[in-house]
Amino acid sequence: MKVLLSIKPEYVEKILDGSKRFEFRKTDFKRDNIKTIVIYSTMPVGKVVAEFQIADVMSHSPDDLWEKTKDFSGISEEFFRSYFEGKEKAVAFEVGDLKIYDRPMNLCELGENIKAPQSYRYLQ
Repeated sequence: MKVLLSIKPEYVEKILDGSKRFEFRKTDFKRDNIKTIVIYSTMPVGKVVAEFQIADVMSHSPDDLWEKTKDFSGISEEFFRSYFEGKEKAVAFEVGDLKIYDRPMNLCELGENIKAPQSYRYLQ
């Protein structure tokens, strides 16, 4: 199964160029069978631009997760710490095989009633 994630364009670019190998979230997905993350680059891009296989899912304290991911986090430690402030658990999805779409897609091309998710949305 795939999940659609909304990601800011500045971080999408880092994923696409390989400098950001982890996508951070405050919680893991509720379903266990998620294998692929489809990337929706938020405005001003507003397109589905790529997808990647999830190589690994890490769930640790923010301190431990930062130590494991900092070299390829694609974000500053300050931003990381503010994002996870007050949280006991932090989650990172490791970028595996990356497929950049030749032609970025509009959300409606993924199916009827697909809207930009606040966090994520399951896809069939």
